[in-house]
Amino acid sequence: MNPRPTMEDVAARAGVSRALVSIVYRNVPGASDETRARVFAVGDELGYRPDHRARLLGSRQRTRLIGVAFDVRYPFHGDLVEALYPAAESLGYSLTLSAVTGSRREAAAVQSLLDYRCESLVLIGPTSPSSALTALAESQPTVVIARKVRAAGVHVVRTDDASGSRLAVEYLLSLGHTRIAHVDGARAPGAAERRTAYVHTMRRAGLTPVVIPGGLTEAAGTEAAHRLPPDVTAVAAFNDACAIGLLHTLRAGGRRVPEDVSIIGYDDSTPSRLDHIQLSTIAQNADRLASAALSLATCQDRESPQEVITSPDLLPRKTTA
Repeated sequence: MNPRPTMEDVAARAGVSRALVSIVYRNVPGASDETRARVFAVGDELGYRPDHRARLLGSRQRTRLIGVAFDVRYPFHGDLVEALYPAAESLGYSLTLSAVTGSRREAAAVQSLLDYRCESLVLIGPTSPSSALTALAESQPTVVIARKVRAAGVHVVRTDDASGSRLAVEYLLSLGHTRIAHVDGARAPGAAERRTAYVHTMRRAGLTPVVIPGGLTEAAGTEAAHRLPPDVTAVAAFNDACAIGLLHTLRAGGRRVPEDVSIIGYDDSTPSRLDHIQLSTIAQNADRLASAALSLATCQDRESPQEVITSPDLLPRKTTA
């Protein structure tokens, strides 16, 4: 594998100094139009790409970068990232992304954003303890999306999870279902609120709650399908990914959806809208969440952290009847 071309390589090929190459790529005065053209041509020929992080680290000017940490395993996080881009651009900012994966912890993702000198951080569904978020906010403006958290100095933007869970159960009740199960989200952000609202709504209707262990992934939905009591006729899943895993597994086992079992998810993630899925779901509005988060991330008031709560929407599709 060939080594990555350096600024020194460009300077040598173009017959100029390294300092002059730096001037050209930083777009500051000090080089003629002819020299700029030659340097860029050589750079393109060599495949040179400037190290913007090094430039930012050496600058005392504002970066106008907003760092975003998200988990690649969850489709709705991707939807939020997509919505954050236009929201940032409308305010004159750019985004720097850092992913949480199965092998990369949240702390590493956040540290990477700090290394880029981001002016503020947006953390999507973080799992770090409140104390860690408080410590982070002491040095960096911090906004949390999609998690109910009380942490000093931290702005919060989230959907009303309790209201969304009630919407799901009340909708299934309106369809005539009385044996309604909830596939839990374990310790995920929002899981406790959704689980509690489900239980309260069922009990208010005089019905027995059925909570099944679950999680945030399709695999969790698959495992939940094997635990589903045979008399259950409807399921409110923690999120869309879990609901889709449940859907595929039930159909593979011979149970019809929605004729035998109705399923409703939560998020309105991109996969839920696919033609072969058409999952009924509770929608979190990614555009509203992103816009509110970016407004808080770019505000100057760090002394009065705010909590913005958006309302969820019921989206009936083809998996409920």
